[in-house]
Amino acid sequence: MWQLFKEFLQFLRQEKKWWLIPLVVVLLLLAALIVFSGGSVLAPLMYPFM
Repeated sequence: MWQLFKEFLQFLRQEKKWWLIPLVVVLLLLAALIVFSGGSVLAPLMYPFM
């Protein structure tokens, strides 16, 4: 897992694509929200968006 992260950072550094970092962070946060709120109080609020 860490090797993939290092490779991704190396790619960003070489290609100067720093704008991808906020996009990846937002996608990871959305994924975490979906995974961790699957059986919680937030679940009914998310169903309209899925």
